[in-house]
Amino acid sequence: MLAGEGAVAIWNDIAEAGRAEFYAWHLHEHMPERVGIPGFVRGRRYRAADGATQPEFFTLYETSSFQVIQGSDYLSRLNDPTEWTRATTAHFQTTTRSLARVVASHGVGSGGAMLTMRFDIADDAVHDMVPRLTSAMEAAARLPRISGAHLLRSDAGVSGQSTTESKDRKDLLAPARWVVLLEGCDVDAFGAALALLREFTELREAAVGGYMHEYTRLKTAWQAG
Repeated sequence: MLAGEGAVAIWNDIAEAGRAEFYAWHLHEHMPERVGIPGFVRGRRYRAADGATQPEFFTLYETSSFQVIQGSDYLSRLNDPTEWTRATTAHFQTTTRSLARVVASHGVGSGGAMLTMRFDIADDAVHDMVPRLTSAMEAAARLPRISGAHLLRSDAGVSGQSTTESKDRKDLLAPARWVVLLEGCDVDAFGAALALLREFTELREAAVGGYMHEYTRLKTAWQAG
């Protein structure tokens, strides 16, 4: 189960020249700052498990509600980035950022591996497809070595909102509208779950990536550093 009803899902590459700085900033400033925001519960970062997975990094923030990521506390941070944030994000590449509602979350806990699927559902198909997809994910969460299966629906308006932090950045791509997250003991655990999900036409063309866990940050004081 995810830790709340809202999520910020971010995929990004990093230029080699900024890699060391990215790790230092993410560990010592950025994730403490984000998880310190009221209503943010947990932050996790993953790195690609193989060369076929792009982008290289996946970061997931879980919030108590979707309203938290619409709220003034989060927006104030986005509109007042630190100098370290400005310098580090200048090295970001191919970034996708989705602010999402948690539609469904099944499973017994977090896993050491994460599989992400980014895809779209036609608006006129949502009513029919989502209940069936949710049932398939509940079944996937019961598979051996699968610890969680989650469905997120991005809000395009909130995800695409312009802020001081995003202004002038050239690395930002369109938000993923729908996201499936599978958590497991290892990347080899995902095969049977993928077979279940790829019965849905919309997921056959999904952007799929396998990631290994690097770091988790739990609740902290509301400050950078």
